[in-house]
Amino acid sequence: MLSIVLAAALAASAAAPAWHDGLDWHGVHVAISRDAQHHYTLAWPYGQRVIAAQPLRSETASVLFDGLFAMAQDDLALDSVSAIRDGAFDHGQPIPCQCFVTGLKWPYVWTRDLSYAIDLGLWRFDPARSRNGLKFKLSDVRVPSAPQGLYAMQDTGSGGSWPISTDRVVWFLGARHLLGDQAFAGDVDKALGATLAQDRQYAFDATFGLYRGETSFLDWREQSYPAWTADEVTFIAQSYALSTNVLHYQALQLAATRADGRHDTKAAAGYRSQAAALKRAINAHFWRADRGMYMSYIGGDGTPYDSYDLLGIALAIDSGVADGERARQALANYPTWPAGSPVIWPERSDQPIYHNRAIWPFVSAYALRAARMTEQPARIAHEIESVMRGAALYGSNMENYELLTQGQHVDEGKLSGPVVNSPRQLWSVAAYFAVVTEGVFGLGEDGRVEPKLPTALVPMLFGQRRSITLDLRDRRITLQLPEKYTGNLLVADRTSTRGTATTVTLKAVQVPDAPLRTNAPLYAPVAPAAPLLRADGDGWKITTDGKVQLYLNGQVHGSVDGDGHLARQPGLACLSATRMDAHGLESLHSPATCVGEVAKVVGNWPRTWTASAGGNYRVALDYANDHGPINTGITAAMKMLVIRCAGSDEQRLPIVMPHSVRTQQSTWGRFDAKAGATCRFTLDEGFNMSYLGHFAHYTGGSGGSDGALNQADVHALLIAPLATSHATP
Repeated sequence: MLSIVLAAALAASAAAPAWHDGLDWHGVHVAISRDAQHHYTLAWPYGQRVIAAQPLRSETASVLFDGLFAMAQDDLALDSVSAIRDGAFDHGQPIPCQCFVTGLKWPYVWTRDLSYAIDLGLWRFDPARSRNGLKFKLSDVRVPSAPQGLYAMQDTGSGGSWPISTDRVVWFLGARHLLGDQAFAGDVDKALGATLAQDRQYAFDATFGLYRGETSFLDWREQSYPAWTADEVTFIAQSYALSTNVLHYQALQLAATRADGRHDTKAAAGYRSQAAALKRAINAHFWRADRGMYMSYIGGDGTPYDSYDLLGIALAIDSGVADGERARQALANYPTWPAGSPVIWPERSDQPIYHNRAIWPFVSAYALRAARMTEQPARIAHEIESVMRGAALYGSNMENYELLTQGQHVDEGKLSGPVVNSPRQLWSVAAYFAVVTEGVFGLGEDGRVEPKLPTALVPMLFGQRRSITLDLRDRRITLQLPEKYTGNLLVADRTSTRGTATTVTLKAVQVPDAPLRTNAPLYAPVAPAAPLLRADGDGWKITTDGKVQLYLNGQVHGSVDGDGHLARQPGLACLSATRMDAHGLESLHSPATCVGEVAKVVGNWPRTWTASAGGNYRVALDYANDHGPINTGITAAMKMLVIRCAGSDEQRLPIVMPHSVRTQQSTWGRFDAKAGATCRFTLDEGFNMSYLGHFAHYTGGSGGSDGALNQADVHALLIAPLATSHATP
């Protein structure tokens, strides 16, 4: 029955929607009306919302389109507050802040939510409140012995926050639009220098040329990472995410531009060189040619994951990291469904609906931006319709929707969801603004008007009209249809400006447009158990959970059905397994099983060890960190392991020890030693989010109001020869 409903919905979506005074979806009718004073009434079977006249206005043939623009403004007004609160800060007491809250259910300010929302257009609608929110997410350092500076904050998160999650640089994505205020611009420059230097020191891996850390926004681990990361986040701290690396690329580009403005040619060249190298590394390691897409994340040893996320791909296109044919392919090959585009693909059949099997309007808005850049009319129309439909169906700009039905909640037992959903979610409000200003009227950041409007939307937006208009506080934009047109995309033919009024006469062009990918399988296979290995002659006997694909030290090793043999390796051998379905789609990886000689060095610091052979080694710590739960907090332990080997220069390796529920291994690093060299290991202090002054207000766990905390119980130092494939990805 579901397949019949979806087929019918897909057929309906293939035709241009006549959304003038309402819409129909899965048996639900939404109606909208407008009176002479431009008050709107939105009505659906379970409710009604009356929207007062708003200061900004669009005038099209679609009362629905215009009314939803008014509703977005009303939602934004409700999100505009003089105080914020969260149970984990100041014991839930109000904190003065003339800023935006994140949504009805989220009356606080988070770095990524606010920054993405500002980047999608809030900077244009309320720059003062946008700056205030961003300034709230900057902090100095409260630990006198730590390096001082002004830093963008990583909010509470997986394993105790940064550097397991490292997408705090998204702050600069929003801040870049608000540099006209000189005092704020000065803060941006300070935070750029300090934050980028700190991430370079603690999160950058020179071997891969990438920054480690969690996918941006996809921070409920089991939804998009392997299920075993539910209580083991060291893998995430060791891994590399597409979206987070693209955000670092954009921050580096901004830093170069700001240095140019200060005539600091040396700094500008340095940032630009780092950005260019990062772009090359992203394209080298994340691009998967057989899928024609960028992978969402890869393992710390380069292990590929057959997993993709729309935000990462859209950011890669928007930033210029993906260019030319790769940019076009990456978006065209990303699957979609009649209701909209999922934030991850493939979905997880064993996880509830939230990031999994879900549409998030703010991600759809970034996909819309990417579709405009790559001139894909079908995708432009699809994302516009998805954002409009969701807002109309529920009388607010909701946080997210279920993928197959665009429902705000679907009952499926333990898989029900979205698990959490909030009206007037700030970045969803911003998504509707982006649909209006960018998606339809083509207004760019620099003020230029460059429409790329699919002709499929003409019946909805123009109807019998020859023109449509957008009135902003300081701008009036009019789009005029040509007398006759054929083609699939309307672009500017002639543009005239008088004062603050811009009129664009459109012309139609025919651009190559790949059809939406609507035939992809929904779910990935469930990951198998970890392969078992036991000594067997000159190697190891492998036992697997049925037929699987094996990966050895990040590289494909071959398929095994139940049992196999692994020859003895010249270094540490780590095996993981995936399962493949009939479509050739791969599951996420099992946990890795590692075999090989491992030295355990214990005792007081400094600890010493002698290399039996020259070469590359892998080093980690056995540790326990019980200073917070796995899913939140600010007390991930961050240390710098200093290695002094005879005959070699000093080597410094960042070591992350996330919150844990048992003794486990830290992240690992690579070092070199000569044969017979004695190495001396010491642990220097690092840095974590509890060091920031802002978190003196954190009352939800350790490291906050009770003082900074960057500790773990460290046990053995673990050293193993590193196979060549580890050192040279």
